[in-house]
Amino acid sequence: MNDELTIHIYSFSYHTTGIPRDTTGHGEGFVFDCRFLPNPGREERYVRLDGRDAPVREYLLSRPEVDLFWSHVRSIADGAAAAFRKRGFTDMTISFGCTGGQHRSVFFAERLHDHLTEAGYHCRLNHTVVGGRGR
Repeated sequence: MNDELTIHIYSFSYHTTGIPRDTTGHGEGFVFDCRFLPNPGREERYVRLDGRDAPVREYLLSRPEVDLFWSHVRSIADGAAAAFRKRGFTDMTISFGCTGGQHRSVFFAERLHDHLTEAGYHCRLNHTVVGGRGR
């Protein structure tokens, strides 16, 4: 039996892909809706970029509501990951959705991946829209 917790982190588009299916048997896990946050995709200079690009990150990090949302997400993810690990779960899924699956959801998926990896968790990152650059 594998006793290591793997945290599956997704970004997705509510408009084109919908919530990613969880193939681990735990249901779809946590799903965070980022559509209420400021959308860099509505500004021409960010249209061809995604949430991994510095200008998009800077745009989002400059917004107080993004920081507040991040503090809540981080708190929920940290508590759940610790509880899942303690209970011997092997998988946990956390997904972030936004309209196009390119800016806000990617930003938060990347940020959570980095945060939980630094905390010692094994994470898998999948961007369902921007693809090819997940970890």
